[in-house]
Amino acid sequence: MQFRDRKQAGRKLAEQLRIRQEKGALPDPVVLALPRGGVAVAHEVARALGAPLDVLVVRKIGAPFQEELGVGAIAGDDEPLFDEGTLDRLGLSKADLAGTVERERAELRRREQLYREGRPAPDLRGRTVLVVDDGLATGVTARAAVRAVRRQTPDRIVLAVPVCSPEASDLLRAEVDEVVCLYRPAAFMAVGLWYEYFDQLSDQDVLAALHTGADR
Repeated sequence: MQFRDRKQAGRKLAEQLRIRQEKGALPDPVVLALPRGGVAVAHEVARALGAPLDVLVVRKIGAPFQEELGVGAIAGDDEPLFDEGTLDRLGLSKADLAGTVERERAELRRREQLYREGRPAPDLRGRTVLVVDDGLATGVTARAAVRAVRRQTPDRIVLAVPVCSPEASDLLRAEVDEVVCLYRPAAFMAVGLWYEYFDQLSDQDVLAALHTGADR
């Protein structure tokens, strides 16, 4: 199974979530996209559910010698969340990553300021929060995101992604009320392998999606 692009993946994901909504399982929903890639998926979900669309900026903390290898993540002003097992396997300490954390937090704040455009973050208290991304690989970024959401006392958290590794989805089930994943390939490798077109999105792409999303 391979999605054509994030837009198609978002529509397919929205179909499954719409069924849940019609059964009353997603009352008072708000959709939070993990930018940048998750915004294109979440835009389709929010439109199908008639839910407000916003962003939850999370930054992956990459290994010093391989930035794409996530060893942790940060969300908001929270302390970094590290994958302790990965740190041990790589022989890294949290102190080794202090500089990386500082740089990623600065980028996180830049994006929050740009994407929010002066708007306050949505009030999540008592709501059903759908955290949406374009895929789930190690799960460390999603874990940081949902823990930040949980502290805002929503009624329910649903993590929704088109494709995920079995290990990550199993891990996240302990963190949220439900994981909705359309495809769990046993040989996962990387999120981008499951899309025909997986171009990098720009800040302007994110802003355009937010501007044309469901009413806030």
